[in-house]
Amino acid sequence: MIKRAHIRHFLAVADGGSFKQAAARLHVTQPTVSTSIAELERLTGSALFVRDRRHVRLTEAGGAFLSIARDLEAGFRRADQFGRPIPEQWPGLKLGVISTVSGPMLELIARELARSFGIELVEGDDRDLRAGLGSGKLHLALTLLGQGEDAAAGDSAADLLLEEPYVLVMPGEHRFAAAGQVAPQDIAGDIMIARRACEVLQPTSRFFTDAGVRPRFALRSENEDRCMRMVAAGLGVTVAPRSLAPPGTATAEILGYGLSRRLGLVRGPAFPAEAAERLAATLEIVTASLPSLASRSGGAP
Repeated sequence: MIKRAHIRHFLAVADGGSFKQAAARLHVTQPTVSTSIAELERLTGSALFVRDRRHVRLTEAGGAFLSIARDLEAGFRRADQFGRPIPEQWPGLKLGVISTVSGPMLELIARELARSFGIELVEGDDRDLRAGLGSGKLHLALTLLGQGEDAAAGDSAADLLLEEPYVLVMPGEHRFAAAGQVAPQDIAGDIMIARRACEVLQPTSRFFTDAGVRPRFALRSENEDRCMRMVAAGLGVTVAPRSLAPPGTATAEILGYGLSRRLGLVRGPAFPAEAAERLAATLEIVTASLPSLASRSGGAP
């Protein structure tokens, strides 16, 4: 018979990615978790995890069992609380966010959602956030959207907020500040700021190398705010999504470059139905506010 301990151990391994982390989280020994998972696999008749030296991942059967396990654990918790005052659930929404979202946009989205729900923010790259959505660890993610991945294209789980180009961001007093367009060779002698968190870092590097541009770097950092502030301070130029350009900077199209991104909100299977109305209102407010958000940065909308 499957017991609650089996379910708790299974979820801890699935969420933590290892038997060691699961044991530490549950304050039990690692052999206890290993034995419990082995029993659960025998009871279900399926291998639930693929084990290797570095980490543990769900099998196809394990992925299918995950939603069942979460429902069972939720049922156990409701049974434990039956007849007792129900404490406020926190967080109401776990919101994943990529690091290259502008501060004003994230502030607006978080503020609007927080009117109805407690919010926990989880940072990560697009791949990590997608995995979190799929496993149920995240409810919602502010991340990159693929072509055709939004409600207008028939995808009910994603909403497009912004489609924008990657541009050259430069100090406001830069010689090309009013140019609108620059060729890569025009900035061959400029010092650059390297945004290590950039989603298109490798193709951008190849683009400039192929154009014969091999710049010096004043800063290489994953800290977006620091990179953009150093551009505003005049230390160098960088390539970034237009919405990240801060006050005191100017932007220009890079001839022959042509990369852009689509930013939106993606809902996971664990997204609570009661949050749908608030999310719809948030989407309307954010969409209507995009021009004013852009005016708070150095770039045009």
